[in-house]
Amino acid sequence: MKYFISSILIFLFSTALQAQKVESIHFHLYTDSLKKGTHNYINVDGKLSGDNWMPLTAKELEFSSDYGKFDGNDLILPDEPAVKKVTVKATLKTDKKQSKQITIWIKQTPDPPLPKESSFPGKRTR
Repeated sequence: MKYFISSILIFLFSTALQAQKVESIHFHLYTDSLKKGTHNYINVDGKLSGDNWMPLTAKELEFSSDYGKFDGNDLILPDEPAVKKVTVKATLKTDKKQSKQITIWIKQTPDPPLPKESSFPGKRTR
């Protein structure tokens, strides 16, 4: 019985969130630059009519960019990009007027090497 009631509550809550209209979309990037040769997740959130926020995916958004290619929310860049920055656009599929654009720089300096396991404090070696 508890499982049944929990299932109904979860269903009603998710239905209520879906029924709210997306009033605006916003980029909330996890980093300040894109990495070469990898998938870069482009995080876009929707501000809902009930003052709630909801993460949006390629199901709700149409992504485009002036460089690279998209796979869902991931912008894929080659190992040696020919540009130093990328302009990304996200448009809400249900309301084409809801669109945002952002320019994101590509990281130019290589990542430093990771520390060796023995350099962690308190780490025992065998």
